[in-house]
Amino acid sequence: MTISATESAATNARIAHPDYQSKVMDAAAAASLIKSGDAVGMSGFTGAGYPKAVPQALAAQIEEAQAKGDNFKIRVLSGASTGPELDGALAKAKGIDFRLPYNSDPIAREQINAGTMQYVDMHLSQVAPATWQGFLGPLDVALVEVSAILPDGSIVPSSSVGNNKTWLDRADRIILEVNSWQSASLEGMHDIYYGTALPPNRVPIPLVRPQDRIGQPTFRVDPSKVVAVVPTDIPDRNAPFKAPDDAALKIAGHLMQFFAHEVKVGRLPKELLPIQSGVGNIANAVLHGLLDSPFEQLTSFTEVLQDGMLELLAADKLTMASCTAFSLSPEAAEMLNNDMARYRDRIILRPQEISNHPELVRRLGCLAMNGMIEADIYGNVNSTHLMGSRIQNGIGGSGDFARNAYISIFMAPSTAKGGKISTIVPQVSHVDHIDQDVQVIVTDQGLADLRGLAPKQRAEKVIANCVHPAYRDMLADYYARALHGSYGKHSPSLLNEALSWHQRFVETGSMLP
Repeated sequence: MTISATESAATNARIAHPDYQSKVMDAAAAASLIKSGDAVGMSGFTGAGYPKAVPQALAAQIEEAQAKGDNFKIRVLSGASTGPELDGALAKAKGIDFRLPYNSDPIAREQINAGTMQYVDMHLSQVAPATWQGFLGPLDVALVEVSAILPDGSIVPSSSVGNNKTWLDRADRIILEVNSWQSASLEGMHDIYYGTALPPNRVPIPLVRPQDRIGQPTFRVDPSKVVAVVPTDIPDRNAPFKAPDDAALKIAGHLMQFFAHEVKVGRLPKELLPIQSGVGNIANAVLHGLLDSPFEQLTSFTEVLQDGMLELLAADKLTMASCTAFSLSPEAAEMLNNDMARYRDRIILRPQEISNHPELVRRLGCLAMNGMIEADIYGNVNSTHLMGSRIQNGIGGSGDFARNAYISIFMAPSTAKGGKISTIVPQVSHVDHIDQDVQVIVTDQGLADLRGLAPKQRAEKVIANCVHPAYRDMLADYYARALHGSYGKHSPSLLNEALSWHQRFVETGSMLP
């Protein structure tokens, strides 16, 4: 089914090539081109730039098929998290058999933890290479939101780039959602690099500063693979930014003092080094803290542009932000859309295989600041699993940055669930970041600089600086007994107690005795 002539005329400004205009149809017609069992590469990264109309139409068709006894399911690959119109709608329809590499949707999370949806939690930088290597199997469909199709047929990306270049290159069939809600001024903001290759043909990526442009502003697309073009006008569904609480403000304060000290002793330049910041309210609080800091001429090389980073750009504290997607509150997204031209030369949106590339993170010397669920006294960090087995979201890009950063920082409040959970534990229940990759741990209680410290020195510093008072004596007692009763003395551990705090929470609802 095609849209009406009036609707078609209204979209001509965004779909300016006649070959693509001839493929315009509504979401239901496009969704019918996706078959059960298909592997679909979806656009989207942290609630930005994901397709919104076709997934909802597909969910309705899946529910109809399942009502007739057809077990209609698809495989979903994306950049990172998407939105309720995609992950939420398809999960509600029980239409996702397999999902990677990151998820934040609560319905999908419930099915993953119930074991009814297969989920692969991957480092974000590795998804595109694994697709090219064939490890993830064939890609049947690319379903990608874009902001415009230009008269020459080139494709202007949307508010996220993610893995879209790879999906468009590798898929057998392509469905494009052209979203006119996205600012027309996005054109020119993207830097799509086509120089990656598999071994033995891999060459160095020619990027030495966050502001370097090494690619082109649009996607290359084989028009013969495009089977549908769907006009939309639906906003990104971004979460509101919560005002930082007392714990977040204290964490930000500890980090500002740490950075000032590193500058004073000559380990950081006065403009710091390129900032990488994970997603969330604590990360935003740290970015907001930089507004009143003495640091000027900052740069970032990161995954997402959040409210705090946009504030730094507006205040001219941040000269350049390189990322793969926006992750803004609705208010900040509206502000950016209305003033996009002002920021177009100071924001670069790249494919996530570049924004998260370990080679570039190491070369640029990024300051990596990421959240965590828990850390143990030796500096191992769990950023994905509650009580060892219930996944929350995924590792995201934190591993890409942590191992390769100039300074690797993990941060979280010292307690959770109203004090019933200690963030610092004898042993983490799941390891995402080994102690060798974790250099600094920060909670509202304080900061532990673990660089150059042996395991027992690390433990003493973490217990002294980062543990909530309600748990500090408990942890100090555990460590003292481990020093005498452990099998070895290098990283003392009591095997019968190391996870006892987690077991107590599962049984009683609190880690406190």
